[in-house]
Amino acid sequence: MAAALAQHGGAGLSLCLASAGAVKALAITAFTLVWTHSIEKVEWQEDWRISPDGLELVEARVKGTGAGMEPPPEAQLAEGWFRWKPARPAMGEVTLGNSGAAGEWRLCADGKCRTLSDILGRPVGADATAMRACQP
Repeated sequence: MAAALAQHGGAGLSLCLASAGAVKALAITAFTLVWTHSIEKVEWQEDWRISPDGLELVEARVKGTGAGMEPPPEAQLAEGWFRWKPARPAMGEVTLGNSGAAGEWRLCADGKCRTLSDILGRPVGADATAMRACQP
């Protein structure tokens, strides 16, 4: 999905990640953010696009329902996933927290998924990670 979104992203923009002093710029225009819900232990995915306005959430998917992860009424069940298109403006920065209870955030782009620790080259642990559009 992220590859299909790339053609509509911001020309010349990248994704910048920052966590506890580590900073990394990724030359991508779209990506999928993946994590496992800490209580229900099911996967959640979000497709993002990088634009001149910031980070745009294009689609969200969850593999089930439960504590704190009820899909909105407009979600459609398809191939085992509840899918919907959140109606929200682009965000200048998105902060990802990590309780450590369900594993690590994974970022998927160009057919490859990696943990934030792998991308940043250091264990992220419970440190927050900031994501934003940036110039390479």
